[in-house]
Amino acid sequence: MSTLVIVNNPHDWPLQIPDVSVVSARAYLTNPAYNGQLRARVVNLCKSYRYQSLGYYVSLLAEARGHKPFPRVNAIEDLQTPSLVRLLTEDLETLVQKSLSSIRADRFELSIYFGRNVAKHYHQLSRQLFNLLQVPLLRVFFDRHENQWRIHRISTIAANDIPVQHQAFVLEAATDYFSGRKPWPQNKLIPARYDLAILHDPNDPEPPSNALALKQFEKAAENLGLHVEFITRADLARLSEFDALFIRDTTYVNHYTYRFSRRAAAEGLVVIDDPNSILKCNNKVYLAELLTRHHIPIPKTLLVHRDNVEQIIPLLALPCVLKQPDSSFSVGVTKVKSEDELQQKVESLLNKSELIVAQEYLPTEFDWRVAILDRKLLFVCKYYMAPGHWQIIKHREQSHDFVEGATAVVPLTEVPAKVTRLALKAANLIGDGFYGVDIKQIGKRCYVIEINDNPNVDAGNEDGFLKEALYQRIMEVFLHRIEARKHGDRR
Repeated sequence: MSTLVIVNNPHDWPLQIPDVSVVSARAYLTNPAYNGQLRARVVNLCKSYRYQSLGYYVSLLAEARGHKPFPRVNAIEDLQTPSLVRLLTEDLETLVQKSLSSIRADRFELSIYFGRNVAKHYHQLSRQLFNLLQVPLLRVFFDRHENQWRIHRISTIAANDIPVQHQAFVLEAATDYFSGRKPWPQNKLIPARYDLAILHDPNDPEPPSNALALKQFEKAAENLGLHVEFITRADLARLSEFDALFIRDTTYVNHYTYRFSRRAAAEGLVVIDDPNSILKCNNKVYLAELLTRHHIPIPKTLLVHRDNVEQIIPLLALPCVLKQPDSSFSVGVTKVKSEDELQQKVESLLNKSELIVAQEYLPTEFDWRVAILDRKLLFVCKYYMAPGHWQIIKHREQSHDFVEGATAVVPLTEVPAKVTRLALKAANLIGDGFYGVDIKQIGKRCYVIEINDNPNVDAGNEDGFLKEALYQRIMEVFLHRIEARKHGDRR
């Protein structure tokens, strides 16, 4: 993929960056060479992005041509709306006050070059503002009122406005940004046609996919012509460079994973899992209501609030299970055995959420995990309870250690049909994403316990039956969806 830096006048661009072409805005807009099948990343560094200016049209037409503009037109529009800029930066309130606390003056200007500032002290603030606003060269103006810093104004930095003493630093920042992509895969039977970002957290002790599984995803994708890059939470501003996003990071709603999913969907990427799936699957109150409404069998359940706590024991008996709405990986799920313990746990959970879930306790040796993608069965496992524990994962108190039960992959032909039918019926209520439906089977009866977005795929566990074919099937869904979306764009 070619990288084009677009400026008003190439003579005003003082930096020489390897493998980057500097093109005038007028040439990019009018020269037919840039309006063909060229695969290009377009970095728009024009002097102005105002409506219907050259800079505005560079990003607008780059999108129309199927190029990958930076910034995109929606980011340009955001920058022109002061109230929206303030809204976008509200989440950075604490970071702003901390970063600027040592400044004695009442005004401060922060220059941000591809997410970086010349002073390391402002690196985190610069990176976060860059991620939110998605503009390559920014100058942020802060004012202090009543000892509180506020963003007064945000403007772009023109190429010829970069101070001479900053040029070496900007060259380094720009070079790092432009070369951040891995080279195109070499010696592949199928050349890369599309770009797939895989979001992961290298420091997560319980990732949805282990390192070997991530390598298998990469191999399967590249065999299909998908170029893979592994990204982290620091890469939000780069999403527009890709055609698809695969989230292999633990998802939560009030979390950067949800922001990545929302941003990717807004940018028109194929994204698994989509924000709607994350939102719905991450709230057990929603799932309880949804499954009940559609007559999906679940354990006896009560949505608990402060006015009906006394109904828990008569309806569910003891022991019973209490769940905070956004619990995951067995955290936030508690089995209570006594009335005193019940009152204490309920009070603690209701201090965090107006509604919580209480369910009858159904002990089983294992839970069925039915993985579904694109409304089709993918694989089925038995997740056994952790030794001496009532859940699949046992977290050790006073430490970050945990113990997991065994995983046994079961061929689809050996799974009871009622289990797979129930899983498909439940997952289809959420969407066509990637789901893991947990089901307890007691005698002839089956109960849906949870519908999880972003289910585990670990090498050595969930791939035990399909092996490499599992990764291939998942990547094929991405390829088919990207091609369908591209085809739709051309019509």
